[in-house]
This record gives sequence, C-alpha cells and structure tokens, in this order.
Amino acid sequence: MLPQLNIISSNATIKDAINLLNTVGQSGAVLYVISEGNHALIGTLTDGDIRRGILNNIDVGQSPEAVCNKDYFWVEFSQNWIQDDVLKKAQAKGIKHIPLLHSDRTLVKIIDLSVYKSFLPLDAVIMAGGQGTRLRPLTLTTPKPLLKVGSKPIIEHNVDRLKSFGIQHITISINYLGDQLVTYFGDGTKKDLKINYVEENKPLGTIGALGLIGNYENDNLLIMNSDLLTTINFEDIYDEFIETKADMIVATTTYEVKIPYGVVETDGNEVISLAEKPTYTYYSNAGIYIIKKELVDLIPKNEHFNATDLMEKLFQMKKKVVNYPILDYWLDIGKHHDYEKAQKDIKHLEL
Repeated sequence: MLPQLNIISSNATIKDAINLLNTVGQSGAVLYVISEGNHALIGTLTDGDIRRGILNNIDVGQSPEAVCNKDYFWVEFSQNWIQDDVLKKAQAKGIKHIPLLHSDRTLVKIIDLSVYKSFLPLDAVIMAGGQGTRLRPLTLTTPKPLLKVGSKPIIEHNVDRLKSFGIQHITISINYLGDQLVTYFGDGTKKDLKINYVEENKPLGTIGALGLIGNYENDNLLIMNSDLLTTINFEDIYDEFIETKADMIVATTTYEVKIPYGVVETDGNEVISLAEKPTYTYYSNAGIYIIKKELVDLIPKNEHFNATDLMEKLFQMKKKVVNYPILDYWLDIGKHHDYEKAQKDIKHLEL
C-alpha cells in the first residue's frame, strides 16, 4: 500500500499538490485525489496533469480535482484476488499502481505492481512448530524459522515470496518458542498482510495443524514448511493444480541415486540386460502442497497427521493427487551444512 503521503484531499489546492509531489520526490509519482467526505477516489494526479492544467490557465489555487485524471484504472475490493488478465492489462498499459476500491469508489488501498507478480486466490499455511534439534545450539533460544539467511529470517523469505504472488491470508502454525514468531510478525499489518497463528500443544506432524484452523478466505490452500529456501513459482504450481483439476498437488524435487556397480536385470536365472553404473532419478516430497479446502475435513483434530497420511487417504478415495517437479531453486534447511549452503546461495538468489 502506498503511504498516506500519496493521498490528497479534494479540499486542498493544486499548489498543495505541487508541494506534495516535491515531498514525495519520486520520478513519475502519482497522487490520489479523494473526496473530503467519504474518501471516494476522484482521480489520479501527476506533475504532467498539473503542467497541462497550468498551460490551460487553471489557477493553482483551485482544487486538484480540476486537473486530475478521472478515467483511471481500478479494481473492486469485493474480489479476494485480482484476475491475471486484469493484472496483465494494467501492466501492458504501463500502470504501476492499481487503486483497490469499494463499489462506491471509497479507497481501500493502492496496490504496487512492482511488489506483486500475480494475485492468487489462496490461503497459505506455514508450518513453523518444529524444534530444529539438528541445528542446535543455534535453535536453543531461537526457533529455526527465525534463524537469519542473509539479511532476514528463513520464514520471512517465504512470507515475502507468498506476498509477491498476491497471497494475503497467512496462518502460521507455532509450537516451540512460538511467541517469538508472534512478536516478530504480529498480525501482519506491517507487511500489508493478514497473519494469524494456530498453536500446536503437541507435535501434530507436517499437516495436522490444519485441523485446528477454523475459517479460510479462499477455496484452495497452499501449505508449506517454514524452513525452506526456494524460488518456486507459486503461480505455476497453482495453474497446474487448476488445469489438472487436482484435489491435491505435491511439489517435488529430484533426487539422484548413483549405483557404483554394473546392474543386471534378470528373468529367472537368465541375465537379460546390463546397465553400467546407472543413475536412478526419484521425486522427493519438497514440503509444499496445494489442496482443496474441503480436504481439511479429512484431517483429524489434535492428532499427529502428516501430508503423506493425507495422500494415502486420497489414494484410497480415488482422489486426484498430482506431482509438480520444482525446476527452481529449493533447499530444505535441516542441518548445519544446509544452513551454511543457504548463507552462500542467498547472495545469488532473486527472492
């Protein structure tokens, strides 16, 4: 959201707008002219609009409403998300900010398109309750998600990446030293997000905490571990989930096993083929999932339950579970050497 500095009342003057633009000090800055009474957005105002007005003999003592652009691009707040075609249309027009308005044009906030890659209709749940025992002594007084990678904590890289894809509602599952996470993020206001917490009174596995969460804003949920460092494209995995009509999509990373010997294939006691020191590629669970909201009903309340347990249930129910191989960077920060690698890799990642 743009700071209040970019908002100007229709009761102000064009001269006030000139001074405000000088204060903002950004090239191509835009002011948003709102009515004094109900804060409805009247129009947008740039230095170009003001120059054209002055050339047309508009007095700088008049209201900025006299020179502002009233044919502006906007999106109604009633939408939980901004459709991708709307976003692309705005970007094609060179629009850098989109006003989010109520139906009566009351201004809610301004969306900065330099911050967002897309706007996905997903709630996110981040699992952050583990004790991080393999990273001790680093985690004796600090929860693993708050260990810094580069300039900020592991989990903050994930929160910021979720935000960059327009995901606004995030629930963080906490347990070990969870109060530090609550203190760090608060309710999400500082990041223009809505962040809630659910506390596990006992370890509930990799997805069991979903059984404790009450309401969701969207029909589909993205679940991920907090200790991942990844540049995964959340829009791509969401699109795959929708296009394949999956009930659940599982992000995976490739894992290669190199056999140091020749491997024979047999039929009975007859050798029918030989592979010299082959490499086998397997897909490993990467700790990132999207599921339909109704699947939460399959998760037992306050019981240990893993994502793999949910998958097994879905297999039995003949539901559709889809694989999404991650082609981007992905690292599970579980051990000291992973943490050391993350510190080196972060210098070269675009997060």
